[in-house]
Amino acid sequence: MPHYTAPTKDMAFVLHETLRISELSTRGYADLDADFTSAVLEEAGKLAMDVTAPLNPIGDEQGCTLENGVVRTPDGFKEAFETVAEGGWMGLDMPEEYGGQGMPYIVQTAVGEMFSSANMAFNMYQGLAHGAMSAIVAHGTDAQKQTYLPNMIAGKWGGTMNLTEPHCGTDLGLMRTKAAPQEDGSYKISGQKIWISAGEHDMVDNIVHLVLAKIPGEPDDIKGVSLFIVPTFLVNEDGSLGARNDLSCGGLEKKMGIHGNATCVMNYDGATGYLIGEKNKGMRAMFTMMNEARIGVGLQGYAQGVVAYQNAAAFAQDRLQGRDFTGAKAPEKPADPIIVHPDVRRNLMEQKAFVEGARAFTFWGATMIDQAVRENDAEAEAMISLLTPIIKGFLTDKGFETAVNAQQTLGGSGFTREWGLEQFVRDARITMIYEGTNGVQSLDLVGRKLGLNGGKTVMAFFELVKSFIKDNAEHEALNTHFLIPLKAASKDLQAAGMYFMQNGMKNPNNALSGSYDFMHLFGQVCMGLVWAKMGKAAYAALDAGASDTSFYEAKIATGKYYMARCLPITATHLARIESGADTVMALEAEQF
Repeated sequence: MPHYTAPTKDMAFVLHETLRISELSTRGYADLDADFTSAVLEEAGKLAMDVTAPLNPIGDEQGCTLENGVVRTPDGFKEAFETVAEGGWMGLDMPEEYGGQGMPYIVQTAVGEMFSSANMAFNMYQGLAHGAMSAIVAHGTDAQKQTYLPNMIAGKWGGTMNLTEPHCGTDLGLMRTKAAPQEDGSYKISGQKIWISAGEHDMVDNIVHLVLAKIPGEPDDIKGVSLFIVPTFLVNEDGSLGARNDLSCGGLEKKMGIHGNATCVMNYDGATGYLIGEKNKGMRAMFTMMNEARIGVGLQGYAQGVVAYQNAAAFAQDRLQGRDFTGAKAPEKPADPIIVHPDVRRNLMEQKAFVEGARAFTFWGATMIDQAVRENDAEAEAMISLLTPIIKGFLTDKGFETAVNAQQTLGGSGFTREWGLEQFVRDARITMIYEGTNGVQSLDLVGRKLGLNGGKTVMAFFELVKSFIKDNAEHEALNTHFLIPLKAASKDLQAAGMYFMQNGMKNPNNALSGSYDFMHLFGQVCMGLVWAKMGKAAYAALDAGASDTSFYEAKIATGKYYMARCLPITATHLARIESGADTVMALEAEQF
């Protein structure tokens, strides 16, 4: 049976010693002192460890079932969902006027990591509802907010996002779902959506679907897409539930992983829907959900790496196999624990360095979202828009790789269900695919995000890195082990951007064929930056006489590993980018 331990100590280090959130000017951050966040994280951690984590293998084994149009979730899910809802966790960062707790998104992010690590499939039910709530908060009318948000925040109603159709995925301009206007201002929604997470289940009284559809007579492409609220049960004027809407779950997908989450085919047969946001501006409204979802998926990716690493490290401490080549470390035992072997250490260091860096990277991104939303900061919004495809694409690629590395640590045991590592691998795999495949993320980064504000945003990122290096160069140890490698990696990233500028205009394929490497190169630099910041914080704590020297020494050692063994891959990514499109595009289609 796998285990999970909430990493609250490391979270506190990132929040208060690295990011120093209570000192930031963002509205609401002054209240986020160490005692307050510790109380929130400890309670969330207990819930994750004691309530949802034990259900993870159960959900994987049982899956969901569809009976007479009703989706049944695995044993224990409904009771756990009620426990989470009663604790107010559904609306942690939602407006207080609708029953939320009004906390900053950074708190939601930290709690979300623990819930995702403990039971990713279970957490997706509330995660999809959270995305729908965010879209209603941002784009809904006052009446829509009053009608839907209180019950969604209370966990009585769920929520989804409906984009994909059988014949189209990323190219949403091809969708066929129609929204016919009615005299009372509502619309009749007709069409089929697939791969709808939490589309139907037995844990709530109502599910509020946000559905993309086209209004007849409007542009028949992406410019003619609108967003609609389509509840499973219609809501009466007094707030009570009325008749069931004309929609149904047509089937459940049989999937590689996340078996505990209901992935539904949703059929809309003239269902009543209500326009949210402006007509023909559905993509703008939907992207409130999509951007949040993409960052949330990046979090899922590394969160699976976190729990996989924890189990791998524990196994390596206990598993006896062979002897240390430099001399027996446990002579009283028939063999030494495998953690003595350098290649096992290398594998574990790779995992540890990634998950700790990914946590800092994602939390940093969450502070930008808070700054953008709470302070209406356009520069923060632009920066997190630039980094979103990297958080989603890079962290899920490496999160899956980390889960595989953790599985490898266990050898043959990792391939069996008993130890749980193979579930983490299977569950992590979807994160590289949904909310826009990672190839799409790389195209978004190179094709759209690099040009934000005429390139000013990416230049601001380079300046941010340059300023940090310059401001801390006098710290000899930090400079030697962190800043010099960071500077070299940043130069590789700038060189890649320059290559795109010089060659992409003449032949767009020169840029597009290098986009995936660029996403990873950019991700490595971001990780290098946050590791340098964590290194600075750890050195400062030791210089100040911190009592827990082992924690800070381990943080520095792990950071050194990342800078020495992981970050140099930027040179390889640059070389691949600069090789251009010729080798990528060399074959004719029929030669594949």
